[in-house]
Amino acid sequence: MSKITILENKIIFERRDELTVIEPYGKNCLRYRSTRNISLSDEGWTLLPPNDCHCKVEGDSTSATITNGDISATITTGGGWIPSIVTYYRKGSQILRSRDEGDAVTKFTHLGGNNYKVKAIFDSNPGEHFYGLGQEQEDQFDRKGCSCNLLHYNTKSTLPVLYSSLGYGFLWNNPSPGLCETTLNHTLWCSDNAYQIDYLIWTGDKPADVMKIYCDLTGYAPKFPHWAAGFWQCKLRYESQEDLLEVARKYHSLGIPVAAIVIDYFHWTEQGDWKFDPKYWPDPKSMCDELLSMGIKPVVSVWPTINPNSENYAPMDDENMLVRTENGQYGLFNFYGLQTFIDPTNPKTGPYVWSKIKENYYRYGIKTFWLDEAEPEVHPQQFHNLRFYIGNGAQTALLYPYYYSKIFYDGLKSENEEEIISLTRAAYPGSQRFGSLVWNGDIPSTFDALRQSVTSGLSMAMCGIPWWNSDIGGFHSGDIESDYFRELIVRWFQFGLFSPVMRLHGARKKTASQVDRHPGVKETSGGDNEIWSFGDRNYPILKRLIELRERLKPYIIKYMDIASETGSPIMRPMFYDYYQDDICYTLDDQYMFGEDILFAPIMEQGVTKRSVYLPEGNWINVNDKCTYTGGKMLTATAEIHEFIAFVKEGSEVLTVFS
Repeated sequence: MSKITILENKIIFERRDELTVIEPYGKNCLRYRSTRNISLSDEGWTLLPPNDCHCKVEGDSTSATITNGDISATITTGGGWIPSIVTYYRKGSQILRSRDEGDAVTKFTHLGGNNYKVKAIFDSNPGEHFYGLGQEQEDQFDRKGCSCNLLHYNTKSTLPVLYSSLGYGFLWNNPSPGLCETTLNHTLWCSDNAYQIDYLIWTGDKPADVMKIYCDLTGYAPKFPHWAAGFWQCKLRYESQEDLLEVARKYHSLGIPVAAIVIDYFHWTEQGDWKFDPKYWPDPKSMCDELLSMGIKPVVSVWPTINPNSENYAPMDDENMLVRTENGQYGLFNFYGLQTFIDPTNPKTGPYVWSKIKENYYRYGIKTFWLDEAEPEVHPQQFHNLRFYIGNGAQTALLYPYYYSKIFYDGLKSENEEEIISLTRAAYPGSQRFGSLVWNGDIPSTFDALRQSVTSGLSMAMCGIPWWNSDIGGFHSGDIESDYFRELIVRWFQFGLFSPVMRLHGARKKTASQVDRHPGVKETSGGDNEIWSFGDRNYPILKRLIELRERLKPYIIKYMDIASETGSPIMRPMFYDYYQDDICYTLDDQYMFGEDILFAPIMEQGVTKRSVYLPEGNWINVNDKCTYTGGKMLTATAEIHEFIAFVKEGSEVLTVFS
């Protein structure tokens, strides 16, 4: 026997083996939870408390409808083993309809205790487009017709949220690894290990409305630091204090503005010590003072790895501040010995780690951190064998980067810092509110990777992550003496110019003439990676791009402020502003940078021409300064020293390109 109970602000559906509740969760949003347990969990994971809302519930014991603003849902009981159906509507038009592939119990596969493998299945809508799900190195921007594993690893960061071209957003509120299929025959969400099915669906008239509600649910990025809109210099890696200062001094003497320079991994004494090795970094205070006097912010890489050789291992181990295994001893990542990871979900871990960061970095003037290995990078990826403070890894593993970023945000806030930005290799819904600047990991130095980075950045923008970047030039296998790489680095620099953050990084191949300056160092440097390292032709091109980025900073800050207030990203798909233009939903190789700049990157070797679609309005080509009427495709040209961008007629930003 199944029945529906109608309360003032929710629908309760009950039958043998299933308890379901549909209720409002803020403006134009509904939350669906269903379990085989006797009660539902109120755990919100990374959700913020909902804003006040007023809903209407009507119906009877066999069918009921709940309406919250522009969204409504109707549930019918079915009866017996006939599945119950939930149908969602946006302003009366159907947008999503559930279905059971088998009997009701197939949604839950018992694993032990109160946990199940859970899945929710919906009908496929012809012509619908999906965007989001985080970042990975692939060419699929429109996720329709795709299958996506829900897990993190180096180059892949999962955020289980989608935007639909039908005008709704969907958040799968389970931090368990799992699967999402947005295929032609159905849409399926699956968590490998969870207490309940839990998702939210909300609607809006345009993408910006949907994004704002999503940020109401998960948080907004803080105010973007003005300095961070400039050029960041980075390489794998500066081996010593003097090596780094030599590079900073040269940039300064050449009059090239540098916003930040990064001190990468293995500047430390041991993984888990979180302090400079005095042999190679003898005077961090004077180093930071000199950098800051040149207007350059020092950034330090912090890894969450730790092993028994670290001075912090025993006290953290004794207090359960490290990731445990359900079966076996420590050893989750083999990198210069077996490593485990700190457990940022333990409330004790944050204050302990921050006390070390404060003592060994912050007091020298270092206020920005590179949070590498943030997935975390465990091998093998047997999440059920991981034990976090908040639960088994099979249930909670996707939360790691969220809590890792939170440690540094909370620590900096405790020092009354307001300009907080942390470069991090993974994210989860809500990471944006901790100042997470996400990048797409250790990708190859290829034109394919450049093209896929554009897709990654746009996908992350639709997941509420407005602060994003990639390693300019790609991370590995770049040969700085090859014609291929020298062309690639220019085209990637142009993409970096129109990215939320412009950061040069990479492990370049060593050249035959390169001298090992510190033969005893544990992790040696790669090849040179400064803008004068890529040939005489490229140097003035790259220098001009950095200078142009400097002139663009007021424009960038304007849209970063908008992101902090409304959730709308600066790097946005064409359909974000032109949502009534069907063509814009098919474009994955050009995008808007704010409302006034359209950028069409060149992402193939030897290519100087490409097609560009101009939406409605008049557009000015930054190269020939001619005006073109929108609503059509055209062919644009850009030699290696040029890029393809159009500015909306009447925009003041055009003067920046003069």
